[in-house]
Amino acid sequence: MTGHHPQTRAVHPPVITPSGSRPLGQPIYQSHLFAFDAADDLAAAFHGPGQAFLYGRMSNPTVRALEEALAEIEGGAGALATAAGMGAINGVLMALLKSGDHVIAQSSLYGGTYALLHDLADRWGVELTHIPGDDPAEVRAALRPNTRLLYLETIANPTTHVTDIPAFAEAVRGTGVLTVVDNTFAPLLCRPLEHGADIVVHSVTKYLGGHGDVMGGAAVFADPDVHRRVWDHAVELGSTADPFAAWLTLRGLATAPMRVARHSANALDLARRLAGHASVDRVHYPGLIDHPQHETARRLLPDGAGGVLAFELAGGREAGRVFSESVRLVSLSPSLGDTGTLVMHPASTSHRQMDAASLAAAGIGEGTVRLAVGLEDPDDLWEDIEQALAKAT
Repeated sequence: MTGHHPQTRAVHPPVITPSGSRPLGQPIYQSHLFAFDAADDLAAAFHGPGQAFLYGRMSNPTVRALEEALAEIEGGAGALATAAGMGAINGVLMALLKSGDHVIAQSSLYGGTYALLHDLADRWGVELTHIPGDDPAEVRAALRPNTRLLYLETIANPTTHVTDIPAFAEAVRGTGVLTVVDNTFAPLLCRPLEHGADIVVHSVTKYLGGHGDVMGGAAVFADPDVHRRVWDHAVELGSTADPFAAWLTLRGLATAPMRVARHSANALDLARRLAGHASVDRVHYPGLIDHPQHETARRLLPDGAGGVLAFELAGGREAGRVFSESVRLVSLSPSLGDTGTLVMHPASTSHRQMDAASLAAAGIGEGTVRLAVGLEDPDDLWEDIEQALAKAT
């Protein structure tokens, strides 16, 4: 920029493009603006996902690297990264539904998803049918001419109900109904698209980010046309992923296989110990042989049943409160997939939107405690849990 004044040079610093070498890690492209040499190229960039980078709300190199990585992991035709898991869920539901459409959803769902579906029912006139999720016949019985989506979770929050994704997806095959599966609890352990799902959603805040320092979401699509429909809506909704958050998630992906395996192993260890404790009425964990969907879990989750378990305390709501406040190594905190173990009481926190009847239908009791098991030594975790159980008895 020789010949220009210092003020102009300050506004236009050089942009370095590597030559003769390449970065092994994904760079953070924090810029939200990209310049073009040709007007036609600028116009073409507005035409959808996969085009040239244009504006940060629509596309960004770091964000696209995350989207392509997640599409490869899930075996999809394309992906959409969002600022939070609920951004992905909102993007999918609001792009694919309109007033008068019908959704079939399992009863045991993440509280935010449950609240969103009922908000769409109340304000948009979307019809909603909840099913237990035990038998594909429930889906066939609930189907209507205006059914548009079947919404499932690989491992339900917090009951750890495992859905037979192939059987449920088969129940709507050929009807035009899209199957959406929230795979937040089972990344790398299950690939729902391989089992017949059309869309997979994730809160990458959890296991994929994995370090408690990033918030993000994603949706992965089997059909590029469905991907485009949701992308069109999501960019207008403004649920855009931040480049730095995308970079943090990519960093987390590198260790996710090892972390998810350790989460699963620790959770199984603690579930077995809790199952033998006098203060615990019942343990919900798919890795236990007495879990109602244990055989389904063995088939769909052969490498581990995830890092989340729930258990019922004999003392009900008060016992749950005392236990949650008595842990020392374990943290009383929402979320899951962090390196440290987290505990919460769903009925008063994540599922507070649900009335008593809805909680019962979802299999959530007053004394249900959810444990998102971390990467600590299981003996240390058990020592903390055992002393908290003694106080809650």
